[in-house]
Amino acid sequence: MNSKLKGCILFILLFNGVCLAQVLQGKVTYERKTNLYKKFKGDNVKEWMKEEDRIKTDFFELYFTDTFSLFKPQENDLKERFSWATSKNTVYQNFVSQQRYLVKIIWGEELHMTDTLKTMRWRITESSRKIAGYNCRKAIWQVNDSVKIYAWFSQELEASTGPESFRGLPGTILGLATEDGGVVYFAKKVEVFKPEAKLFELPKKKKTYTLNELKELVEKKFGHEKWSKPMIQENFGQVW
Repeated sequence: MNSKLKGCILFILLFNGVCLAQVLQGKVTYERKTNLYKKFKGDNVKEWMKEEDRIKTDFFELYFTDTFSLFKPQENDLKERFSWATSKNTVYQNFVSQQRYLVKIIWGEELHMTDTLKTMRWRITESSRKIAGYNCRKAIWQVNDSVKIYAWFSQELEASTGPESFRGLPGTILGLATEDGGVVYFAKKVEVFKPEAKLFELPKKKKTYTLNELKELVEKKFGHEKWSKPMIQENFGQVW
């Protein structure tokens, strides 16, 4: 192989590497699997839920640019079993203003909340894997003494975002899991294109709440119900 050919091959490899590192906009499709036996442990869940229903699968889409991201449930007309058992949040993140806007559906009621982007202290490890064709590194967030989150992010997708409100890594999170594996997100497909600007326009809603205001409202409306504690923890805990 002559030096000119070697030079051409090296240029192509370097060019492809640069292109991969410059993905600033696109769409990620995630599959989320929730183990309902683990989620509702201690509630005699096996008495009212069959084994074949213990894993609930939901799909989400993440649109991103170098300025915004939008995470939302994938639309479909299928009727779900245990549709109430998992949350389906819509999350807008503005990387410039450092603001996030959430739409939560809590027992059929659509509630809107706005606050700042969450701060997460990740520890990046040397562990790696491929997800949806992209090279990913593993990171760990020790939320508190009892909660740990694992994330796999790709620096080939430069937006610091991911499922739900997760962020703060030098790339896009393509895989996410709780330590016990009770909730797991994995990207099934990544598409590179420029999302329409109107996707990132916030919903026109007269009433929005801060995090504390919304939590107080939900506790007031549903706090007396037997199932309220896990529901409130899921929607207003430190993690999600």
